[in-house]
Amino acid sequence: MRARYAADPARSRGRRFHEPPAPTRSEFQRDRDRIVHSTAFRRLVYKTQVFLNHEGDLFRTRLTHSLEVAQLGRSIGRSLQLDEDLIETIALAHDLGHTPFGHAGQDVLDDCMQAHGGFEHNLQSLRVVDRLEQRYPSFDGLNLTFESREGILKHCSRRNANLLEAQEPDGVAARFLRGGQPSLEAQLCNLADEVAYNAHDVDDGVRSGLVSLEQLEQVPLVAEHLRSSLHAHPGLNGKRLLAETIRRMLSEQVYDIIRATGQSLAELDPVSIAAVRGAAPLVRFSAAMRAASSELKRFLFANLYRHEQVQATRGRAERVLRDLFQTYFADAAQLPADFADSEDHARACADYIAGMTDRFALREHERLTGQRLFG
Repeated sequence: MRARYAADPARSRGRRFHEPPAPTRSEFQRDRDRIVHSTAFRRLVYKTQVFLNHEGDLFRTRLTHSLEVAQLGRSIGRSLQLDEDLIETIALAHDLGHTPFGHAGQDVLDDCMQAHGGFEHNLQSLRVVDRLEQRYPSFDGLNLTFESREGILKHCSRRNANLLEAQEPDGVAARFLRGGQPSLEAQLCNLADEVAYNAHDVDDGVRSGLVSLEQLEQVPLVAEHLRSSLHAHPGLNGKRLLAETIRRMLSEQVYDIIRATGQSLAELDPVSIAAVRGAAPLVRFSAAMRAASSELKRFLFANLYRHEQVQATRGRAERVLRDLFQTYFADAAQLPADFADSEDHARACADYIAGMTDRFALREHERLTGQRLFG
């Protein structure tokens, strides 16, 4: 059952290019299916989350992260009576524009592109589904619905929002200029993203040996569920203790979002998605959980993302992408024909590099420079 404040595929604002409706699927189901079958989605399996793909078979990648966001989003969305297909679409597509080597790659491309408009991975995800995927004879991109595209564009600078608005008046960037919110499904994906990466970075951090459960006892959100796990299962240790702690932590955050968001919805009582767009953000943590989640994020930033081993990898990854950009920018002949012929050469270089997997970027770097920076 879908609530009256949920996005309704039958009342979608539509696609940029008209297409007849599908006989057996809703518009949001079609969007999800197009994402799953896209080239950019398949590439996520070899794109770094925190640890490079070759550093361990069990560490998360952008693909597994996106699947975890989709699972959490659908579970919460079902309780809130939202459209699960739209949630899944946004979750699976939200990182399509991410570069190889995680945030290190994004920072390098943004630096390289400073004189050419910069680089934003959320905007790049929209570029992927609007322009860069080439699957249909009549248009570029995947021709997704407005609601899916709106959810994919999670953040946007004012400069880029103005550029998008000029191309698409009252489009997906309008809310960044006029205020307002996206659908509840999009709001939920934003929060599910945070819940997922906090949990799986705890898991990957401990599995990697870079952080320990003893260190994590400094973080109240983890310590609480570590204690409750041991109280319920005395003597539990190792992987099972880690898994049970994370399971309990995830469950509490999911139930907290459902309770806090339910309270927001009860107070506002929105009668339509239009009322949602005109209100303050409605999908939220409680104040206590927001503080606890923020403290966990600070811990991970200081102890995992800034760990000397992760930073050493980051330095080499930055060099790979900077060298690639400089080489392609200086010599368009090194780019594939689809990119070499672009009117905006710098943006074409960024598009090509952003679409690479980690391992393809390393192979290209070695081919062009003769250097092997990773084993």
